Amino acid sequence: MGIPMDDDIHAPTVASGPTSGGAPYDASKLSMPKLMQEKERIEEELSALSSVLNSHGVSMRSTLTTFDGYPRDDIDIAQVRTTRVRMIRLQNDHKEVMKYLEKGLHAHFAQLQNTQGVASTNGTSVPTTNGPTSVADASTLGTPFAKVNSVEQNSPAAQAGLKAGDTIRGFGNVNWLNHQRLTKVAETVQQNEGRAVSVKIERKNESGSGTVNLDLQLTPRRNWGGRGLLGCHLVPL
Repeated sequence: MGIPMDDDIHAPTVASGPTSGGAPYDASKLSMPKLMQEKERIEEELSALSSVLNSHGVSMRSTLTTFDGYPRDDIDIAQVRTTRVRMIRLQNDHKEVMKYLEKGLHAHFAQLQNTQGVASTNGTSVPTTNGPTSVADASTLGTPFAKVNSVEQNSPAAQAGLKAGDTIRGFGNVNWLNHQRLTKVAETVQQNEGRAVSVKIERKNESGSGTVNLDLQLTPRRNWGGRGLLGCHLVPL
């Protein structure tokens, strides 16, 4: 018979700070392109590790012991714990990278305003006020992060006006900085079943030249006659 184990086996404590990719790095010294690359790398690894947990049928908070305190024998506890520890460290790294991405965006848009200088109105100089002031505002610039591959007829996506070939610039509060390989889009869909979500898209003009930006209202729902809550297939860019 095994030895009972404390239930907090499922909640390892990990020191904060950037620890991914081997030796610690200083995110504050990375350029914006490097920060974006690091963000994508972390999100890809988090997605892969999440699949490992899913294969065991557990999450970050699932208990690893039986009701009477013994280790579960239906999962590889050592692998699950190692995976969880790695994911916690990566999540800490992701927060650090996002912090400096936001600082970089602030600096970038402040520089844009400075280079634009002041606009003259009836001989009076007034400061320009263009440009976003936060990551949320920056998302309105709309760097596309996903593409609509297909849309089912009579689906919630079709009724909202989505078309194959559209690119997604915003999905609720999800944008190019925080979509985490579209996992945040999936979370937003699940959390808003039956409620309209603002979807910002970019669509090519029918003439083939130029694009148009649209703000659609998409309501995830079941029982529309097909699979899923949206009825469309999105792929990350």
